[in-house]
Amino acid sequence: MAAQRGLVVDTRYDVVDELEKKDLILDLESPTGKRFKAEGGKFPLSKWEVVIGLGVFLICLMGLLSVYMTMPAAEFGKIKFPRTISDLRLLKDYLSTYATAYPAKFIVGYCSTYIFMQTFMIPGTIFMSLLAGSLFGVLKGLFLVVFNSTAGASSCFFLSKLIGRPIVSWLWPEKLRVFQAEIAKHRDKLLNYMLFLRVTPTLPNLFINLASPIVDIPFHIFFFATVIGLIPAAYITVRAGLALGDLKSVKDLYDLKTLSVLFLIGLVAILPTLLKRKRVYE
Repeated sequence: MAAQRGLVVDTRYDVVDELEKKDLILDLESPTGKRFKAEGGKFPLSKWEVVIGLGVFLICLMGLLSVYMTMPAAEFGKIKFPRTISDLRLLKDYLSTYATAYPAKFIVGYCSTYIFMQTFMIPGTIFMSLLAGSLFGVLKGLFLVVFNSTAGASSCFFLSKLIGRPIVSWLWPEKLRVFQAEIAKHRDKLLNYMLFLRVTPTLPNLFINLASPIVDIPFHIFFFATVIGLIPAAYITVRAGLALGDLKSVKDLYDLKTLSVLFLIGLVAILPTLLKRKRVYE
């Protein structure tokens, strides 16, 4: 992806005069503040940040492989990660037998895979959520999806806290400024605002996971907003997993009616913030 125009953020105020005029400043006195530079499309991470990132990835990958090695033998030729609903149907037919024979070990493997994908932003967790519904039913599937999504998002939060600032500022500088400004506006009702973002597709969950520590959202707010806010969308996906035969593509999951319901739930979550702001204006 091509980089946006050069951006320099420092802890000195004299380099952000233009940003101050737009009221879209990153919090330069943030306790997580870190000097970075992403100019001319240059990769923003330093050598040591790359080493740290690769080290964390390899450690987690080794942990995931060790989980697989302890699981009972399977016909791995029949197992491939699904990229379409048709692939998912075939995988579900095979894994249903395996999950019945080895329920505990299968759940450990399923959870490890889901959390790993969510932590390192690997696409395809939507298929894992559909699979949970088709294999475990609504209640158990919903619990697994919310648990794994929250665990993976939390891991991504701390990974971004470690090395994510230069990457996010390099890839989405404008979106990050706007997000920072919105967080500042809703700081007094931050949990309600974060619930709104989690319930509705206003911002991608990937961006929320990566940007939250950069704009100093406390982890407990991030955690509770994730646990509660992901339930509606997870429920829709898990329910859809019960009827894979009727599902033609992932796009069918979120039609206009479904999106309207999600936005209605999101408006309920953010309503206290809107009412308080109205009282202040009056």
